[in-house]
Amino acid sequence: MRQDQSLIRKSHFLGTKIRNLRKRNHLTMEDLSARCVRVDPESAPSVSYLSMIERGKRVPSAGMLAVIAAVFQKEVSWFLDDAPEEQAITPDKGRRGGVSGMPLEPGFLFSNDILQIAIPEMLSQTGISGRQFAHLLIRAHQEHHQNHFPDLERAAEEVGKKRLPLSVEEMLDLAAAQGLKIQWFARPAKQLTDAQGLCTGELVTSYMEPPGTLFLNEILKSQPTRLKYDLAVHIGHCVLHNRDGLSNVLTVGRSGFSETDPQIQSSSLNAQDILQAWRGFEASFFAGALLCPKVAFRQLLDRYGYEIDAHRLAGVSPSVAMRRMTGVSPYPHWHYFDAYAPGKLKAVYRGNGIPLPWGNMRAVADPCQHWAVFRMITEPKEGSSAQISILDVEQQPRIYCCESVKVKDLAGNHHVLCAGIDLNPAIEAQGEDALSLAQDLKQACVEQGGEGAIPRKIKQQLLTVARILNINWVERGIAGDARLICSRGAVCPRRPTCYGEQPEVSFPWPKQ
Repeated sequence: MRQDQSLIRKSHFLGTKIRNLRKRNHLTMEDLSARCVRVDPESAPSVSYLSMIERGKRVPSAGMLAVIAAVFQKEVSWFLDDAPEEQAITPDKGRRGGVSGMPLEPGFLFSNDILQIAIPEMLSQTGISGRQFAHLLIRAHQEHHQNHFPDLERAAEEVGKKRLPLSVEEMLDLAAAQGLKIQWFARPAKQLTDAQGLCTGELVTSYMEPPGTLFLNEILKSQPTRLKYDLAVHIGHCVLHNRDGLSNVLTVGRSGFSETDPQIQSSSLNAQDILQAWRGFEASFFAGALLCPKVAFRQLLDRYGYEIDAHRLAGVSPSVAMRRMTGVSPYPHWHYFDAYAPGKLKAVYRGNGIPLPWGNMRAVADPCQHWAVFRMITEPKEGSSAQISILDVEQQPRIYCCESVKVKDLAGNHHVLCAGIDLNPAIEAQGEDALSLAQDLKQACVEQGGEGAIPRKIKQQLLTVARILNINWVERGIAGDARLICSRGAVCPRRPTCYGEQPEVSFPWPKQ
């Protein structure tokens, strides 16, 4: 009792400190309450009680404050009056997305009329197809909004009633409710040879024919997670686009579409390309939101520390789970890659602005072989792998952590999924100087030949951040070596550089 009375006398700024700390770490009151329950369910505050604490209407008991302090990796004394707060305001949100822009001057050159003339000419001269350009526009839109599309979330939740997981039978019932009639077909994967001479498999998994017949490949009967995803995408087209008759074929494989399709190879740009690509994105996002409703999936990830294996509990593939992480996590600074050999980035999301190791429309001669997503595909290791990386972005070092997992698609192609976060904003949210810490870690790696154990002091600071984020694989990455990576060999930060003697480096991707 005496301890609680002492706490009351020193608690004038306690609610403000908790609120600011919570907001700096992108947590809702529900998130914080749930985290506290996992630390100590007996002493954890409810959401309503937490609200009263933050508004200064209640003072937590010593035990309750200790639980809140444990979530944020702080000493209890930090919350009291005589301990000043390092950062009394929430961070400036600034630009939401991770895509860097540029000033466009003189402005009259970027009018709609001029762009509509110039863009097709640009595509013709660069060899980029209209469909590829459409996907680039969509990716930029997605990254600018950091994967937040509440209208699509609501549409999916109305259909699925926020259930997690959804069974195959429930998905078939939802498809039937949209008037879809199911027919099965048998078609094996076919082998395609690209311009580099690489042979890869491609498999048509489903397609829809008007007015409402959905054809599903027999192979999906033994692949329930992919079956549910295909059903979810087609349900999305029904709900969002009223089955407008556009071609809607789902495939798996390195390309994701037929390499022989003249519409894909054409550098012309037409409205149908843009519209079909956009509707494909909407249906795919809808599918993820239907199979992994935001609140329920976020709570699942939070309980299991964002482990990739949580996909099993959600009844979805690792790919769906990892892509959904980027949209449901309270921490907004994520990236996601899906990489096929030899250098095909089939799916890219960069809500944290991480530079691409190369563009996914063109391979480069000097890729950095130290990126986790590319190292993983050349290693025989099974399971997942976490890595701390230091990368210069706009001439300043940033610390990233990612988890990569090697998988095989239904066409038999090996590829690597990679989800990662930018740790600099999380470090800054704790009142630390992220740039100085990143520079110190970069220097330590340079001194160790480009990679090595993280110095003890830096490791402790990163561990604190990892526990606040509640992402287990960040801790595993910290336990291993940190690696210097670069976006191109020409800017390799290692000493000596990986490319000093060889102007061109062939990337060691295995033939399939």
